[in-house]
Amino acid sequence: MPESHTKITTKIVKRDLKVVWHPCTQMKDHEKIPLIPIKDGKGVWLRDFDGNKYIDAISSWWVNLFGHSNPYINKKITQQINKLEHVLLAGFTHMPAITLAERLIKLSPKKIKKCFFTDNGSSAIDAAMKMSYHYWKNNGYHKKTKFISLTNSYHGETLGSLSVSNIDLYKKTYKNLMKDTIIVESPDCFLKNEKCSDKKHTEIMFDKMLRSIEKNHSNTCAVILEPLVQCAGYMRMYHPIYLKLLRQACDKYNIHLIADEIAVGFGRTGTMFAYEQSKITPDIICLSKGITGGYMTLSTILTTDNIYNAFYDEYTKLNAFLHSHSYTANPIACATANASLDLFEKNNTLNNNKILSKYILESLSDLWNHPNVGDIRQHGMITAVEMVKNKTKKIPFNWKERRGLKAYNFGLKHNVLIRPLGNVIYFMPPYIIKKKEIDLVTNTIKGAIDFATK
Repeated sequence: MPESHTKITTKIVKRDLKVVWHPCTQMKDHEKIPLIPIKDGKGVWLRDFDGNKYIDAISSWWVNLFGHSNPYINKKITQQINKLEHVLLAGFTHMPAITLAERLIKLSPKKIKKCFFTDNGSSAIDAAMKMSYHYWKNNGYHKKTKFISLTNSYHGETLGSLSVSNIDLYKKTYKNLMKDTIIVESPDCFLKNEKCSDKKHTEIMFDKMLRSIEKNHSNTCAVILEPLVQCAGYMRMYHPIYLKLLRQACDKYNIHLIADEIAVGFGRTGTMFAYEQSKITPDIICLSKGITGGYMTLSTILTTDNIYNAFYDEYTKLNAFLHSHSYTANPIACATANASLDLFEKNNTLNNNKILSKYILESLSDLWNHPNVGDIRQHGMITAVEMVKNKTKKIPFNWKERRGLKAYNFGLKHNVLIRPLGNVIYFMPPYIIKKKEIDLVTNTIKGAIDFATK
């Protein structure tokens, strides 16, 4: 972290703290931890008003795919602004939305035929829950009102999305406001028996899900989960076999499978979408975050004709899905998303990411010998290192010691933005990062771990 602020930065911070309430922040922390006003960004770098630069090693909360101020995306946004800034999507349409929907469906399995637009990740989850529930209601299954999700899961901050989440830090305070959810133990491989493979452990853990489905299927709308990586849940990961087994169980017991691809979609896990690695088709797919390359708020729900047709009826039947947002399918956001998809094609992104992810893992591999590193795990361009108090027993540090905060401060002093999740330092960069920039980040992570664990 910078040792001191210039007068202009001090003035900006003072103005901010007088009026802005920041997200996911205990504001009292800023009595000791200075805010960092950012002046501009280019590529993987952010620059503050004091001239300090930071590699955005977490893609600004996992949204930025092709770097800050990307010239191609900037050009496409400018072109769209000069044509149409916004129009309602009820009774009207526009080409950026149509094109984006066509492209997302083309990237999806054959059964996925329809795209419903929403505003952000949390609203996508809420809409998906309503869609699943309403589908069963329209088909006469009035007892199906519940959802099944995993321990350690995170699906958003609205009351609906928080209801199907399971991290006390975010949920416990508001529990009395929420819908009851059936919670099943996560297949997370971090605490598995060392003699057990990730695949075998995941298969064993699926038995808990299967028993829950067998018991509750008659009153369950859907199982909702984050494919392969529980991102806000400390980047815990599991084997793709879980999704394959879950798809089979959902088919057998007549419930929906909702894939929350908000954080893991658009190449983060090595494939365009994480569920692809299990060779399955979810009934409902929620997308956001990287959908616009980190520029605009937008989300979509992809689904099947089977679900769509359950709402297709005479108006007087009152079966329509009446869910909307004022800025649904904003043309500028859709044009930005199309530009991001262009870059996937132009840059051969998924193949290039395989090279980068391998290099990242190799660069961090010597941390296996660190006495306070309990795990190094990776799915594609998501890499996480978990700090522990006891390596053998994987006993965590006391959360009140805020070891992750120490690592964060170390990173800033060395020109790298890392924002650990508890005791987990993760590396989820924009896809345009270069190897020399990876070296800076991985060396800083190693130094941060030494500093935070001593």
